[in-house]
Amino acid sequence: MLNQSKKVYLVTGAAGFIGARFVESCHEKGIHIISVDKKAHFSMRPEKSHIDYGQIVDRAHLFAWLDLEHPVVDAVVHLGAVTDTRASDLSLLSELNTEYSKKLWNYAKKIEIPFIYASSAATYGSGAYGYQDDERFIPCLQPLNAYGDSKQKFDLWALEQEKLGQVPSSWVGFKFFNVYGFGERHKGFMSSVVLHAFEEIQSQGKVTLFKSHRPDVAHGDQKRDFVFVDDVVKVLHFAIEKPIRRGIFNLGTGKARAFLDLAKAVFKALDLPEKIQFQDTPLEIRQQYQYFTQATMDRLREEGFIDPFTTLESGVEQSVQRFLLFV
Repeated sequence: MLNQSKKVYLVTGAAGFIGARFVESCHEKGIHIISVDKKAHFSMRPEKSHIDYGQIVDRAHLFAWLDLEHPVVDAVVHLGAVTDTRASDLSLLSELNTEYSKKLWNYAKKIEIPFIYASSAATYGSGAYGYQDDERFIPCLQPLNAYGDSKQKFDLWALEQEKLGQVPSSWVGFKFFNVYGFGERHKGFMSSVVLHAFEEIQSQGKVTLFKSHRPDVAHGDQKRDFVFVDDVVKVLHFAIEKPIRRGIFNLGTGKARAFLDLAKAVFKALDLPEKIQFQDTPLEIRQQYQYFTQATMDRLREEGFIDPFTTLESGVEQSVQRFLLFV
C-alpha cells in the first residue's frame, strides 16, 4: 500500500529517458510514484537499475488496474510514447501517442487532478511558422513525419476539449526540443548527438557531423536548441507545483547552439584533442533536414519559471561524467 500522507504521481514512460530522471527527482522530493511503462523496460536498462520505481504497472494493463485499485493520485505526468521520428506504423502511433493520451486525459479529468504531457518540437515541421508556442498557430503546423503528426493530433484534441469544458483541474503540454543527458542509451539511433559523439569518440577517437548543403551555413554550424534533461525535470515539477493552469508550451533553452559547439564540448569533457569530420547528409533526409531550431520561451517565463537553463558546456560535462560510469 502507498503511504497516502505523501503526494503520489502517476508517471508514464517511467523507464524511459526523461521519465526515469523525473522518477529519481520525485524520490528526492519525497513523492511516491506509480510507474507505468512496458514491464520489460524496467529490468533491461542497466543505467536505470538503481532507481526505485515504486508501484510498477504495465502500460497495457494500466486502465484495468486503475479501475480495480482506485489509487489516490495527485497528478498524471504522461511521458510515455513512441518517440522514433522514423516510425511509420500509423496504427501503433495512433494507439500509443494519441489514443492512450486521450484516455489518461479523461482519467485526470474524472478525478480532477493536474495532467502534464509530452508534446514535441517535431510538431513544428519545417519551422515555416517559426517556433513560437502561440496556440493560435497550432492548427497551421505541418509536421514532417508520422511521429510529429501523432503529437500534433493530441495537441489539437486537447485544445478542442478545452473549448468543450472537458479538462482536468490543470493541463500542460510541453513541446520538448533536443533533450540530452544521462539515461538515454536505450534509445539507440534516437539518442542525442551528445551520446552519439561520446560513443564515437570512445570507439574511434573522432566525431562525424553532417556537412551543410546550404551556401549560407558552414559545416557544423547547423543549430538546435539543446536542453539538458535536468532542466526539463525542473520545469515538469514547476508546472505541477505552481500550478500552470493550462496551455501548450515550448521547452527548450531559447538559445540555439551549433553541432560543432556540441562536439567540441564533448571532447573537452573527455580532455581529448578535437578530431571532427564531416559527411554528406543522407539524400533521404536532406530535403527535410532542419538547419535551425530555437524555442521561444517567453510564455513559460511569464508563468514564473525564472531559473536559468544549463549551458551546453555544463550539461555536456555532467552528462559525460555519468556516461563514463557505464563504458
